[in-house]
Amino acid sequence: MRAVLTWRDKAEQCVYDLAFKPDGTQLILAAGNRLLVYDTSDGTLLQPLKAHKDTVYCVAYAKDGKRFASGSADKSVIIWTSKLEGILKYTHSDSIQCVSYNPVTHQLASCSSNDFGLWSPEQKSVSKHKSSSRITCCSWTNDGQYLALGMFNGVISIRNKSGEEKVKIERPGGSLSPIWSICWNPSSRWENFWMNREHEDAEEALVNRYFQELPSTWKSAMYSSQGSEAEEEEPEEEDDSPRDDNLEERNDILAIADWGQKLSFYQLSGKQIGKDRLLNFDPCCISYFPKGEYILLGGSDKQVSLFTKDGVRLGTVGEQNSWVWTCKVKPDSNYVVVGCQDGTISFYQLIFSTVHGLYKDRYAYRDSMTDVIVQHLITEQKVRIKCKELVKKIAIYKNRLAIQLPEKILIYELYSDDSSDMHYRVKEKIVKKFECNLLVVCADHIILCQEKRLQCLSFSGVKEREWQMESLIRYIKVIGGPPGREGLLVGLKNGQILKIFVDNLFAVVLLKQATAVRCLDMSASRNKLAVVDENDTCLVYDIHTKELLFQEPNANSVAWNTQCEDMLCFSGGGYLNIKASTFPVHQQKLQGFVVGYNGSKIFCLHVFSMSAVEVPQSAPMYQYLDRKMFKEAYQIACLGVTDTDWRDLAMEALEGLEFETAKKAFTRVQDLRYLELINSIEERKKRGETNNDLFLADVFAYQGKFHEAAKLYKRSGHENLALDMYTDLRMFEYAKDFLGSEDPKETKMLITKQADWARNINEPKAAVEMLIDIARKLDKAEREPLLMCAQYFKKLDNPGYAAETYLKIGDLKSLVQLHVETQRWDEAFALGEKHPEFKDDIYVPYAQWLAENDRFEEAQKAFHKAGRQGEAVRVLEQLTHNAVVESRFNDAAYYYWMLSMQCLDIAQADPAQKDVMLGKFHHFQHLAELYHGYHAIHRYTEEPFSFHLPETLFNISRFLLHSLTKDTPLGISKVNTLFTLAKQSKALGAYKLARHAYDKLQGLQIPARFQKSIELGSLTIRSKPFHDSEELVPLCYRCSTNNPLLNNLGNVCINCRQPFVFSASSYEVLHLVEFYLEDGITDEEAVALIDLEAPRHNKRESKWQEITSNNSQTLRLDETVDSMGDDDPFTAKLSFEQGGSEFVPVVVSRSVLRSMSRRDVLIKRWLPPLRWQYFRSLLPDASITMCPSCFQMFHSEDYELLVLQHTCCPYCRRRIDDPSP
Repeated sequence: MRAVLTWRDKAEQCVYDLAFKPDGTQLILAAGNRLLVYDTSDGTLLQPLKAHKDTVYCVAYAKDGKRFASGSADKSVIIWTSKLEGILKYTHSDSIQCVSYNPVTHQLASCSSNDFGLWSPEQKSVSKHKSSSRITCCSWTNDGQYLALGMFNGVISIRNKSGEEKVKIERPGGSLSPIWSICWNPSSRWENFWMNREHEDAEEALVNRYFQELPSTWKSAMYSSQGSEAEEEEPEEEDDSPRDDNLEERNDILAIADWGQKLSFYQLSGKQIGKDRLLNFDPCCISYFPKGEYILLGGSDKQVSLFTKDGVRLGTVGEQNSWVWTCKVKPDSNYVVVGCQDGTISFYQLIFSTVHGLYKDRYAYRDSMTDVIVQHLITEQKVRIKCKELVKKIAIYKNRLAIQLPEKILIYELYSDDSSDMHYRVKEKIVKKFECNLLVVCADHIILCQEKRLQCLSFSGVKEREWQMESLIRYIKVIGGPPGREGLLVGLKNGQILKIFVDNLFAVVLLKQATAVRCLDMSASRNKLAVVDENDTCLVYDIHTKELLFQEPNANSVAWNTQCEDMLCFSGGGYLNIKASTFPVHQQKLQGFVVGYNGSKIFCLHVFSMSAVEVPQSAPMYQYLDRKMFKEAYQIACLGVTDTDWRDLAMEALEGLEFETAKKAFTRVQDLRYLELINSIEERKKRGETNNDLFLADVFAYQGKFHEAAKLYKRSGHENLALDMYTDLRMFEYAKDFLGSEDPKETKMLITKQADWARNINEPKAAVEMLIDIARKLDKAEREPLLMCAQYFKKLDNPGYAAETYLKIGDLKSLVQLHVETQRWDEAFALGEKHPEFKDDIYVPYAQWLAENDRFEEAQKAFHKAGRQGEAVRVLEQLTHNAVVESRFNDAAYYYWMLSMQCLDIAQADPAQKDVMLGKFHHFQHLAELYHGYHAIHRYTEEPFSFHLPETLFNISRFLLHSLTKDTPLGISKVNTLFTLAKQSKALGAYKLARHAYDKLQGLQIPARFQKSIELGSLTIRSKPFHDSEELVPLCYRCSTNNPLLNNLGNVCINCRQPFVFSASSYEVLHLVEFYLEDGITDEEAVALIDLEAPRHNKRESKWQEITSNNSQTLRLDETVDSMGDDDPFTAKLSFEQGGSEFVPVVVSRSVLRSMSRRDVLIKRWLPPLRWQYFRSLLPDASITMCPSCFQMFHSEDYELLVLQHTCCPYCRRRIDDPSP
């Protein structure tokens, strides 16, 4: 430890006290009657504060940094803000001796000669308490619960926050030993130092009397903490492994300095820890470091001394010219400020040097200035040796450990020769004060280095030998040797490097370089020397020839690998550099200094901690492998590489025919297969075989490099081995390529072998591969062999190759059969598109396959596409029947519509069946309409919720009732229809119709679930009027006749017999009238005439006549003007003779067609032999949409909504994205 003066200043008067701002930026001094505020960074005086009228004795800063307080001989205490403004002042009855802020509550304690006061910002007044003696010092505990007061009569009083005395400590000296300074240790834990201390018997008895009053964990700590600086004790050794902190008792330690020239330590309970420590001067101030590890003490000896937390003196911080009245440590730093009697203020930086030693995997270092910790870098074990004095130097070598203390050197040895043993015992003790820069220990000697001089001492302290160097010694290291004859490697500032043996007076100069030596190391075989000079260059020399082998920049330390001659590592610039032989350097990031290199472990010192870094040696191993240096690569691998690296080494060595190295590497990875190969090759070599190509071919074959092996077999004249290899591996194609077209007999033999192998292992795939090879080589004219191959392909379940063979010979019929048999329908359809003659051969089996797999709709379409109309109709009839039986009436309607369209196709294709098929067409169309409507009735009666409007259900039930005048189709229930009609009629006000429906239900067999509802409805309907709402009465748009709701004629007008046209969704009567063409007008001509849209000439003349006289102007309505010409020609055609029972259709001529607008006409464009149907809209503004596929009519709004819901026509299920009609 050394102290460096940072800055110094001189005040005019004595500096009695000082305080740091908690953030460390400012320093407040009490000098004379002023407070001086300094900048701690450079010692600038920021501002003097004048407020007191007399000498300021004390100053203290609050922990939060918001305010500080000062106390003076003028009996006043002033509170200051951090902005250096005084905000409060209060007084005592005598001069203020000390002030202290509570670290938690910021309560201020101010002490005078006869009392002390407690003040906090929340209080309006200061609570004061009398004291029996003059209070000289005070200090709060870390938790702010207790305040310790030091008094002139030698008493320490411990008070709580209210000022009540809890503990009283009376020092043995009494008033002859005034308490001048006290301080609580800021550490919150009872430190390990106070554990396991030895006691004298007299003190044990004294402690035992108090023992029963303390917790058990306190007892152990108390019992083990006795000891004195004057005692001659052996340094203690203890295991430094981590222990559970929860087992340690949290406690506060009070340090007391009195003018009896003693330093003492006490617990909060008032019990003394250890013995008093004699100081030999009067202490004026005591303070702890921020973490409680060290103590500063100053006084009449005109210097500041550094002590350990247990009172062991470590050294002097700074000598002064007068008494030291105050000294403090800057928060969270190693800076110390000192205030003296003559007004001097000194600011020091404490620098704690690292004291350590390393030998192979054991590292010893100083801890807490008085302890030595020995760490095993491999096992991570640690042991602590407590020396109780300042440790100045440490040296370690093999089983020896030397520790230099201020007045002696202790030599330790291990208890046993076990490499993992960590227990040391004292071997020798040299009680003598030595001054040295470096310390080295050997088996029987210690070496002291002081500037240019080296001294060799025996363990008894006798100087045996001395060497005087030409220049300052910069580096020294033990490089081993027999006990008592060890060699030392010494580096000098002038660049000289020497080797010294402890039993030889003469130093051997190894080499001389131009730059100063910073670090040295010698290789394991003592043949190479690595030096790091002051220019951060690592230089490697051959010791025997003095030749510089290579040099590398950016190095601060270097170490050879103790297990490998040609490997070293050096650190610098934040990188670790590993160099093998003369290969390029391998780098990786690493902070710190390299101090050792053992196998794959590199020992690195970073700041104060030593760590062992595991470094894989893969990079240097591969560098050796690249140069085919297999033995050297093996040595590197032994230091530590991965299993993959071992395998790569083994393979490379094997390919390089370095069998000894390969055998070792394969043994390491336990690969028996390659070991057998190596043994086999060695046996053959013993028998006299020398063909390396043959050996390497075997190696390649083992590695799976078959082509390289075959080339080597061929080059060595052993083609048969290559063929055997390929055939054994069933690589017949490669064997054929290897043979080429040299010998047909060999090729045939190979094919025979391949066929035998395929048969023996029962592997059809191999047979197929052979067969396709043959088929591809045959000419397409050789049909019979190719057909045979195709048959075998079919048998071996390989239709792809069979299809390829059929295509080769052009046998399309067999190809179609193949696709059908293997159900490869896409290929079959593609072939059918190109060759329509095979259409029946494809679609009929496809339809049968679909029907067998319950895909009847697709089967029906396939039969239809194949031209098998009969089968298509039968499938569809079965589908329809199933749908009706399963009450899927919507599907039934769709299937009946499809049946009708297929009947129309048959009527078009076969004139002989025209009449029959057209009859079926109309019948199926009628059934489709019935089932489509009944679907809504069924859902209404069977499901709990209705999805249709009451008006829609009313219209559907009327439509069905009028349509079911004769036979009722399968599945349609009259009860359900009448029940729905009755319910909706009653709801909509058609009471007459509802009564009729209920009456009709009385004559039918009613299900039990409807019985109650129908009986109740039949009774309640009697209370309703016997008429129907006029809003529900349907209108004939041809003759404008209101039709009754119950029409005996069915769905036609009772007056003109014109059939009603219904919406396929709401079943309302649409404003459409069907018209027919005059004879001789074709459909194409009619459409052309309608598309003309010729403008109408208004023949209508004005009925108003204007008469002008001399004095007036008159308008007269003339009703005699002919008004017959204003009628629409189509409207005129709607008239008919009243009273006829036969339906008279509307027939139009060409002139009428020309007068029509295209948007008013809807045309059902039926396929032949049906004629087209024409409908005229009588309300053009009400839009009607007709499906182009099924020709069903809808209100446009209804149709659009249904298409959005279902993405298709609700009747024929034509998708909206389907362009075909």
